[in-house]
Amino acid sequence: MPDATSADSPEPSGLKGLIARVQKLKPVRVFQHYGRKRGPILASGLAYSAIFAVFAALWVGFSIIGAIISEDLGLRTTIIRTIADAVPGLIDTGLNDGAIDPDDLLNTATFTWTGSLALLGLLVTALGWLAAARDAVRVLFDLPPAQGNIVVLKLKDLLIAVGFGVLLIVSAALTFLGTQATDLVINATGLGETVVATVLSRIVSLAVMFALDVAVLGALFRILAGLHIPLAQLRSGVLVGGALLGLLKILGTALLGGATSNPLLASFAVIIGLLIFFNLVCQVILISAAWVAVTVSDAGLVLDETVAAQRLEAARALVAQHDTQPVEPEGFWARRRARRDLARAERALEKEAVRADGVERGKAAAAD
Repeated sequence: MPDATSADSPEPSGLKGLIARVQKLKPVRVFQHYGRKRGPILASGLAYSAIFAVFAALWVGFSIIGAIISEDLGLRTTIIRTIADAVPGLIDTGLNDGAIDPDDLLNTATFTWTGSLALLGLLVTALGWLAAARDAVRVLFDLPPAQGNIVVLKLKDLLIAVGFGVLLIVSAALTFLGTQATDLVINATGLGETVVATVLSRIVSLAVMFALDVAVLGALFRILAGLHIPLAQLRSGVLVGGALLGLLKILGTALLGGATSNPLLASFAVIIGLLIFFNLVCQVILISAAWVAVTVSDAGLVLDETVAAQRLEAARALVAQHDTQPVEPEGFWARRRARRDLARAERALEKEAVRADGVERGKAAAAD
């Protein structure tokens, strides 16, 4: 929370003033908050788990829909291109630039023992990643892990995972329809196979992917993490995250090519490239969450009234415990520790009182 007394103090000048102004910028405060909450470490753990979940999801997904899309060359090409755009280096697009041959995926069968094992692996890894992502997002909002029945939480995660898969298919269908419509317009205007036609098709694809990324980020923060974030505070963070994810996808091939150019890593360069890419994606997701958390803090809103009430009660109990001590303990260091603990408890009480005051603001904002 900003200090209310800071407005009365004179603004520093010179280099100190410049540093103070830079530190007040929202992007700077977002990255400071992201670092304080150990965001890079959390993102690294999410990236390691994500790569296993994606491989299993691809195997199971193509086992289920492979028979349908294999009969429609246009839809098949669009889905493969959509996945390749979303995760550069994952699927080979015909240029020997991916880890997975799409023909191998399309030849998978649903009810084989490999499909069953992949389905089990998907459930374990995907649900584990979603649970880790939920806890990481809540850490950035200074909230404890979500409480509740473990079975209900896992069922919720499963529904969200299915929803993400449906979103991917819908985005591929929209991309296919948008590309077909763009081709009709281009052919009608006589542009044909020109640079303009290629650029327009790419813009349509990126626009659909941007909308998908924004929807996924909003679902991660509001539904998966269970945070009732008002739209006014959620909007800027998910838009920034969607733009950064789009930039990653545009520059993905160049980034991975530079990162995997070491000849000593040539034999497993694709896997290393995917790990790097997933790490960057998870960093962007959590930076977007940090942006929303700072926006919520600037508005003075409280997202979880129960947690705020528990913290306020604990702070009051700590202050009361120190207030009831009849005499200070003997010894210089013991007295110093007691005074320091009392000052810390009073600061905590003041902070939780401010949070409690924000509960009503949160209710009003959520109602709006």
